[in-house]
Amino acid sequence: MPRKSSGESARTAAASGFVEVRGAREHNLKDVDVSIPRDALVVFSGVSGSGKSSLAFGTIYAEAQRRYFESVAPYARRLIDQVGVPDVDAIDGLPPAVALQQQRGASNARSSVGSVTTLSSLVRMMYSRAGAYPANQPMLYAEDFSPNTPQGACATCHGLGRVYEVTEATMVPDPSLSIRERAIAAWPPAWHGQNLRDILVTLGYDVDRPWKDLPKKDRDWILFTEETPTAPVYAGLSPAETRLALKRKLEPSYMGTFTGARRYVLHTFANTQSALMRKRVSRFMEGRLCPTCHGKRLKPEALSVTFAGMDIGEFMQMPLDRLASLLEPIAQGDFRAHAAGAGTDKQATQRDRAERAASGRATHAITPDVRRTSALSEEKRLAAQRLAEGVVARLRQLRGLGLGYLTLDRATPTLSAGELQRLRLATQLSSMLFGVVYVLDEPSAGLHPSDSHALYDALDKLRDAGNSVFVVEHDLDLMRRAQWLVDVGPEAGERGGRVLYSGAPAGLREIAESRTARYLFDEIPAPLSRKREPTGWLELQGIHRHNLHGVDARVPLGVLTAVTGISGSGKSSLFAQALPELVLLHLGHEPEDDASEATSDGPAVIETTGGHLTGDVDAVQRVVQVDQKPIGRTPRSNLATYTGLFDHVRKLFAATPDARRRRFDAGRFSFNVPKGRCETCEGEGFVSVELLFMPSVYAPCPTCHGARYNEATLKVLWNGRNIAEVLGMTVDEARDFFTNEDVVARPLQLLREIGLGYLRLGQPATELSGGEAQRIKLATELQRSQRGRNLYVLDEPTTGLHASDADRLLVQLQRLVDAGNTVVMIEHDMRAVAQADWVIDVGPGAGDAGGRVVATGTPHQVARASGSRTAPFLAQELARASKAPAVKHDA
Repeated sequence: MPRKSSGESARTAAASGFVEVRGAREHNLKDVDVSIPRDALVVFSGVSGSGKSSLAFGTIYAEAQRRYFESVAPYARRLIDQVGVPDVDAIDGLPPAVALQQQRGASNARSSVGSVTTLSSLVRMMYSRAGAYPANQPMLYAEDFSPNTPQGACATCHGLGRVYEVTEATMVPDPSLSIRERAIAAWPPAWHGQNLRDILVTLGYDVDRPWKDLPKKDRDWILFTEETPTAPVYAGLSPAETRLALKRKLEPSYMGTFTGARRYVLHTFANTQSALMRKRVSRFMEGRLCPTCHGKRLKPEALSVTFAGMDIGEFMQMPLDRLASLLEPIAQGDFRAHAAGAGTDKQATQRDRAERAASGRATHAITPDVRRTSALSEEKRLAAQRLAEGVVARLRQLRGLGLGYLTLDRATPTLSAGELQRLRLATQLSSMLFGVVYVLDEPSAGLHPSDSHALYDALDKLRDAGNSVFVVEHDLDLMRRAQWLVDVGPEAGERGGRVLYSGAPAGLREIAESRTARYLFDEIPAPLSRKREPTGWLELQGIHRHNLHGVDARVPLGVLTAVTGISGSGKSSLFAQALPELVLLHLGHEPEDDASEATSDGPAVIETTGGHLTGDVDAVQRVVQVDQKPIGRTPRSNLATYTGLFDHVRKLFAATPDARRRRFDAGRFSFNVPKGRCETCEGEGFVSVELLFMPSVYAPCPTCHGARYNEATLKVLWNGRNIAEVLGMTVDEARDFFTNEDVVARPLQLLREIGLGYLRLGQPATELSGGEAQRIKLATELQRSQRGRNLYVLDEPTTGLHASDADRLLVQLQRLVDAGNTVVMIEHDMRAVAQADWVIDVGPGAGDAGGRVVATGTPHQVARASGSRTAPFLAQELARASKAPAVKHDA
């Protein structure tokens, strides 16, 4: 039978209503052929690393994007960051595609819920065109209502809403210390701080006298001077010896430049690219509401304009649920609320301010009792109604997805990845495109089971509007709701990459190879709680952070604790932020942060915790936060380097007779230093070929052919393999290869037990998912010699994990507790919660309706708690688990 032409294949696929994929080989996919229905809710399932994302995103979405960009003018394509061309023979019947992925975005205080949803633009237009202006004030443009533009931003705080002061009390917390004893805590540590102290000695200041006994004139100059004098430094000399050297005009060690403590703090905060440094210096800055705009971020002229009785600053600070109630009458043509704001009647505004004062929000009026234009022209009435309709329609989508507790001015860095993705999903629901493939990456991530149904309904709406919804997902309930399942596997990495099943969900039961089927049809019950007893308690008292207002909580030591609650309830603020921050401060450490959160396009969000920690605090010696942030930002960071096992591997190679004869040390076997790496690709293994308006092509290095090392280095063998071949091994292969080298075999065994045996040792960090990164961090921690007394805090550790991988992860967490440690995990997966010794439920609602501890106790006790949104779902999981004996899972 003659093969069809590509045009005939496309027409056949279009007529059949299927997307036909043939010969997909992206990443670990093994020449995959699969037919996927359009205009349906399709879930791609499989264990972590099986290849489902490679099929949905790396192949289907990438090809749809590539085809679209081919229709864009070449000069415009040069401005777009394009994905590469997927490795696939053909895809027929493929409509245009939109991807909604789990991505964090920049840690920028200027990015907000309003900007992500584009609602801010509508609201600014509403105030500009339909707002009530004071008499004789000219109309303002929409840009005048934006705190991110020069014409709109408050001149005092530059549109941030807060001003930061650096005081003597913040910079010198203990005035009984001398400068030599580091009284000036705000100064940099290590050499830089010593340099500043040495300069003060040269300048004649007494660095050995208690700070409080120094003259005020001296203290003020040291802390607050803007002068930057240069002075000779005599390193290692005492003050007396320094004075003598100056008198004799001896040659100094070097010339040093002095910087006042406040100047150092402000300059570092404004200019550093390290979030860790920014976090450190922010401790010495007292943040308070801007005295000019009172936190509303805008200039007085913009805040003098009202809509429905309130200025735009107050409007942006209201929860979305209340905004909808306010605007719905106006959207329907009832302008009484708006007219009240246009006249001198301030009752609505005063009532709103009183409510906000009770919750600690800003209540200041910028221009009280200003006479306003009371009559709305027909033009303004029409503009107000049309714009209010647009805002209400957008709000309806956001509230339908369970986000009504957010405010438009809420900074996006304070949102979870799940909240961000739902914000983007709401934007797509509002656009209501037709005939599009939406490809979503685990939209249920970070969602409490009670919130999931709103998500399911939203996905159904997209499909019912004539779109195809392709979802990469581990959520079993969403799989049961789908019209079609594509199960990829059976295992991860090289042992995966095949489509095991493509069809209606019920048919997956017959697929013996499928790891998903065993969980989807309840063939593997959750292991039950070990019911350990606490060895002590940590007491959190009077915690203030986000929606937490004076919350008290008790955390048991020596057990596995699960923290539950709906999205936005405050559980992460309380246990992933306040708890580790206060314990770290008690231990005398800086709260940990991640430099990858740094951003160059705006100030970071500074968050601080109010309250204190008591109880058995001294029973904790160390705090470890295991999150899903990347283990590295460049391909040079990989699994082998992060875990530290590559150091031992390089030493093994350096100890071979061949390496000793050539005088190669361990550094020779690093692809990050010049002596051993290939100089053509500088250790990258590939070269980039720029094609201007087409996506860049990455080709293996023509010199080393992807090996990353130069020829001389590759000639050194250990047990018959060179260093590049070792980096190309999977964890499973390497575990067998290094079986007699315990220092290398032990971390490899832990990586295998935690379900990462499929990863290559040299796999770049940029290719790892958040779940993989988190498990690598956990395995790195597990390989330390366990002496107990550590506090491990994990924020949603099962996110992005197949149920079988989540079970493996829980086995490792139980091991940590068995070794005498404390593990606190914030979790939505009731299967994982059921295995905990203790449960703390936060809520009951989100935002202002949450922020308190609702129930505590064993899983069975919390499952019976009244008023808990978690209780019915936990009870359901416990009932399911009790139907059959616990199954022992393979390591």
